Parts: sequence; structure tokens; C-alpha cells
Amino acid sequence: MNDWLNRIRKGIGKKLAAIHRWNAWMVAFLGFSGVILPLGFWREVLGGGRVWLKWLHIGVGLALLLPVVYYLFLAGKHWKLLKDRPKQKWNVIIVLFLLVGWFLSGVVLWQFRAFGPAWSNPALTIHDLFTWVGLPYIIYHSVTRTQWLKEPHRRTVKSGADRPTTTYAANEPLYTRRAFIRSAIGVGLAVAFGPSFIKWLGSSSGSSQQNMEELLEKDANHLVPAPTPAAESLTPVGGGAKGNFRIYTVTPIPAFDNANWSFTVDGLVKKRLQWNWEQFVKLPRVVQVSDFHCVTGWSVYHNTWEGIPLTKLLDEAGVQSAAQTVKFYSGDGVYTDSLTLEQARMDDILVAVLHDGKPIPSDLGGPVRLIVPQMYTYKSVKWLNRIELIQDDHIGYWEERGYDKNAWLPDAKRT
Repeated sequence: MNDWLNRIRKGIGKKLAAIHRWNAWMVAFLGFSGVILPLGFWREVLGGGRVWLKWLHIGVGLALLLPVVYYLFLAGKHWKLLKDRPKQKWNVIIVLFLLVGWFLSGVVLWQFRAFGPAWSNPALTIHDLFTWVGLPYIIYHSVTRTQWLKEPHRRTVKSGADRPTTTYAANEPLYTRRAFIRSAIGVGLAVAFGPSFIKWLGSSSGSSQQNMEELLEKDANHLVPAPTPAAESLTPVGGGAKGNFRIYTVTPIPAFDNANWSFTVDGLVKKRLQWNWEQFVKLPRVVQVSDFHCVTGWSVYHNTWEGIPLTKLLDEAGVQSAAQTVKFYSGDGVYTDSLTLEQARMDDILVAVLHDGKPIPSDLGGPVRLIVPQMYTYKSVKWLNRIELIQDDHIGYWEERGYDKNAWLPDAKRT
């Protein structure tokens, strides 16, 4: 075993440099892809390529374990070389901690269906936290460790008698030009990442009620009258939502008022239905409590939704015998999705207008959005304004881009 380790550790300097280089490139790619994957602009630009980028992100993330494992075989000898360098020792510990944390939380997010929301929700928070803290740290470390930013006496790592003795000239400045450049890089990274990190920290640590109040304050919709909540909604029967919504869109968020909003049920129906806003808010509604699970790993629990059961709208329109699929249209003019007629008959699907007794803000898909509690939320179409009964199958926006056609949650009853 010792002979094998000695062979592995031979030429340790070059091997450590190679590990450092590979880690830097892999983390750079993971950071870049991880930042753009959730952004609405890039979702639309990348289209189906986003799914390929997601899988490449996962693949590189899994491969990140390889240089870490290889380093562990070199760690003993490397640690001896760092005997008198406590700062570098701490740097190694921090980087290993970040890489392992990224890897483990990433595996949970990758296998979110197996782990379920109870694991994927905190894993996403940890993954994000490590990204906001770790990415600028590793960028700083990688850039400032380049040869031209090192002090001359620290450009090699040697041991024993070969280790150079550090001497300083009497007139050598305490704060060198290289030190100034390193400090400037650190300040630049703080300025670049700081505001976004503070915003993320605030949204992650704030209460659900605070989160919703902020979304309602900037609601782009102007529809009157506002829906009158039922008693079960006004004091939410679910006790109030637990968790914070993340805002993902594929288009700019649309805005609606009484003049440009309507709701239609048509296609293979016996009676075409259409309402304006004043008519729609008078329709009988029910209240239900359900959890809200996004396919990216986050969840909001105990939501009290108030809306019209989808089955009631289908029954009122009268479904023709040829109809096999229920297609849903978003008011953004781009997003669509569908359910089979059998799925659409599940009694917990709502065409919702209220969340915890308040209008659904535009950022969350209001004034009206579909709620399909037993499926991941890319099926819960935002800004819903049309339901069409069709004979053929329909592949929705994200299914066209690689998502599962059936978005069942692991514990779905499917009834």
C-alpha cells in the first residue's frame, strides 16, 4: 500500500497543479451554468438546449468528485509541505468543504424524486448558499494564485533543504503592488456578488407572509373588483403558507386589467364558455389546502387556494366524446401545457384566484392560475386564460424541452 501511495505521490507538485487547474475549470463551468439556468431570459434563449445544459451541469458536478478523491491520496504529503503555512491549510479545508457540499446537495437535487421535497428543499438552499459564498471565494483563490500575482518568494512549493529562505530588503514595501491587485480583485468580487447575495439572503430568510406582501405590492395586474375571499381563505384554513416562492418565467411577466382579460373554455365542448373579469369573480369557488412543489427542488407548504374546480368548468361546458386532452393556455402567449381528460378530472385541480385569502400576484401567475397539487408545478400554468378540449395529445412548453410528460409527485394518489 505504501509503495502504491509513493508512486501516486511522485511528482506531487505537478499533480497538485493539475488538480487545481481542473477544479478551476469545472467550478467555473458549474458556476456559469448554475447562474444562467434559472434565469427567465436564458430559459427562452436556450429553449431545448437548456435541458442539455442542465444535464451537462449535472455530469460535470458528478465528475467534480474525481479530482477531490485523487487529491485525498496526495493529501498526506501535501499537508506536510504546508506545515508552516496555516493560511494555505485553511484554504484547502474551505475548498474541500465547498466542493463536497456542492456535490452532496447537488446529488439530492439531481435525484429529487427519490429524496422528496423534505430533502430537496434544504438541499437547494445549501446549494445556493455555497454558490453565493463559494464561487467568489474560489474565483478569488484561482486568480490570485496565478504566477504573476504571487510574491516571488512564494512561487514554488518545496520541502526540506530545498525550501527557500525568505528574506526582505530593508526598503521593501509592506504592501506590494501584487497585494494591492489582490485586494482590488477581492473588492471587485464583493461588489459584483454582494448585492445579489444580500437579495437572495433576504428572500430566503424572510417569512412567507413578508414574501407575499412584497409580491402583492408590485403586482402588475389592475382588475376590479377584487375577489371576495371565503371565510376559510380569509383566515387561511391551512394556517398560512410555509416557504418562499421563487419566480421563474419564460417571458416577461404580463399585466392584465379589465379591458384585456377574459377567460375561455372552448374546443371540443358542447357549449363554448367565456367570461370577463366581473363575471368570472362571481363564479362559485371552493377552498383547498395543498403543497406546491417545483421540479427545481423548492417547495411551499400548506397553501390555502381558493378557486373553481376544473371539473366544474368541464361539466358546464360539456365535453364532447371525441375529446381526449385538456390544453391550458397562459396569458403570456407562449406557455402551454396539458393533462389527459382522466387527469383533468382529479377533484383537487383548481382554477385558482386567491392564495391565503389574497389575490394571486402577477409574479406568481395571477390573476388566475391552474393548481395541480399532485404534479410538479410546471403543470400549474400561470396567467391561465384559456382551456381547450382537443382530440390529439399536446406536448407542453417544458415537455418539448425535455421534461417528463407526466409530472407526478412521488406520493401522488393520482385520483
